[in-house]
Amino acid sequence: MANMSLEKNKMPEQDPNVRNKNFKEVALGYTAEQAMDEAKRCLNCKKSPCVNGCPVNVKIPQFIAKVAEGDFEGAYQVISEDSSLPAVCGRVCPQENQCEKYCVRGVKGEPVGIGRLERFVADYHRENNTEAPVKPEANGHKVAIVGAGPAGLTCAGDLARLGYDVTIYEALHLAGGVLVYGIPEFRLPKAIVQEEVNNLIAMGVKVETNMVIGRVLSIDELMEDEGFEAVFIGSGAGLPRFMNIPGENLKGVYSANEFLTRTNLMKAYRDDSTTPIMQAKNVAVVGGGNVAMDAARCAKRLGAENVYIVYRRSEEELPARREEVEHAKEEGIIFKLLNNPVEILPVETDNRDQMGFVAGMKCVEMELGEADASGRRRPVVKAGSEFVLDVDCVIMAIGTSPNPLIRNTTEGLVTNNHGCIVTNGEDGLTSRPGVYAGGDAVTGAATVILAMGAGKSAAAAIDKYIKEK
Repeated sequence: MANMSLEKNKMPEQDPNVRNKNFKEVALGYTAEQAMDEAKRCLNCKKSPCVNGCPVNVKIPQFIAKVAEGDFEGAYQVISEDSSLPAVCGRVCPQENQCEKYCVRGVKGEPVGIGRLERFVADYHRENNTEAPVKPEANGHKVAIVGAGPAGLTCAGDLARLGYDVTIYEALHLAGGVLVYGIPEFRLPKAIVQEEVNNLIAMGVKVETNMVIGRVLSIDELMEDEGFEAVFIGSGAGLPRFMNIPGENLKGVYSANEFLTRTNLMKAYRDDSTTPIMQAKNVAVVGGGNVAMDAARCAKRLGAENVYIVYRRSEEELPARREEVEHAKEEGIIFKLLNNPVEILPVETDNRDQMGFVAGMKCVEMELGEADASGRRRPVVKAGSEFVLDVDCVIMAIGTSPNPLIRNTTEGLVTNNHGCIVTNGEDGLTSRPGVYAGGDAVTGAATVILAMGAGKSAAAAIDKYIKEK
């Protein structure tokens, strides 16, 4: 019997005042009964507009129909035809701007909880399936993947299924890219990412960590000396941006990239951490995207009494997911909107041990003026509005760009003014024959699912390229 409720089944969650003191996952997941009930809200539309909103084109109505029947493993098999990382996507994809945005049930109520159902199905499979992935028959061709993030892992998985000998080269000591260093444990448990990587290894994919391409080996050496017939660059966008305001070099000022990497990858929150983060009492996070929310929520869990989100536009313009904003508010994060920093102030002291630390952040109030070229109202400074925010730590979360190492060591690789690799815009082909790219290395910082879509398109293009050589 169809479920015609206008509202989704609510996601069980940790209490905000409990979870803001631990790094355990916030969302607890649907029960089988909740999943089946939610699945019955799907109308199984003939035109399936939700599928068109998915960058990897998961067969959404078909997998949801399986869930409604209680065939959870069958639902997983449907999803895995198109997605290599369902447990990841079910947790971190912005479904509200993609598949769920086009759900017909959303016209007069809330859309079907597609992301929540995907997460449930993936978790069910992980907890109940005991069969290892089957290693496909080798086709005799070699492909190199640079970067073990969502774009690289997806490209590797699709090529491995076609029988390619795939090697992933990862700069860090652990595969996963932004999934392990950027997204906090409370949003995406790292054991889930590791299991996805292990599945690829079981399919024959080789993962070489601590391999900085452009330093240890170049793209040219991969193709000319190592015998790879094609290379996919999915190296992400890990170079942080700063505001270039006075005081950004003080102790206690972090890029969000460093702060999150030390927290998530190096476990700085543990008592036995070898790379602890300075204990701060009052923290300002500059920026309004998902990364800013992640940094602020981590700072709270690390023991800060007050954590501020400082953003120069209003709440309507916040680029972060609504869910992440709501979770941050529930956890006690303070939003200082329509404010912008102009200087980070040092501690004034004669004590050498305290010199060079943050004593506060000078800000100005903003108001929204006329729309700029992007259509967003441009923030302008409100006269006489300067004030000092009492903080001892500042985290800059205003964006990232690709590391210049690969572009500086790869002859003939065209990049744009932002340092992003230029491709043909269709399948990831760069200016170099046999070299493809996708994800944040091409677009700049974007979403996990868009990176996966780029990896998927590139894998199909690489397969065609090698077969036609």
